[in-house]
Amino acid sequence: MSPTIEVDVQTYRSIEFAARMGNTTAGEVVARLVRTASVPSSAPAVTSKEAETRRKVGVYVDYEGHRTRGNYDRDTKRIDITSGPLAGQSFKTPTGAARAVVAHYKPDVNPNRNGWSFWVLDDGSGEFLQSIRYST
Repeated sequence: MSPTIEVDVQTYRSIEFAARMGNTTAGEVVARLVRTASVPSSAPAVTSKEAETRRKVGVYVDYEGHRTRGNYDRDTKRIDITSGPLAGQSFKTPTGAARAVVAHYKPDVNPNRNGWSFWVLDDGSGEFLQSIRYST
């Protein structure tokens, strides 16, 4: 029998999510975290560019036959559109960005959408943005 550790539900979900993203097991995710935490303090500090890369998450949506890509900022919750006719526009919330996409491609319908279940993570997982809404 293998030793076990207890974690709260949210931590377990985060570990499972990380395992799916890394195509590995939950145990390997924990082992990597322990190895990383065990690195001597002489390890190089994370640069501001690296921190920004970790903070921003690629997202996309396929709507009315058009793919729109953007970057979701974990800190500000903003979405910056990076492709298509809305490229260069920034929205305070995923919902605001979702409404803009709908209004652009189908102006005759009510654009109200829940942005958290509209945008998809651009990492191959097929998960909605909602899946990382409360993770850091």
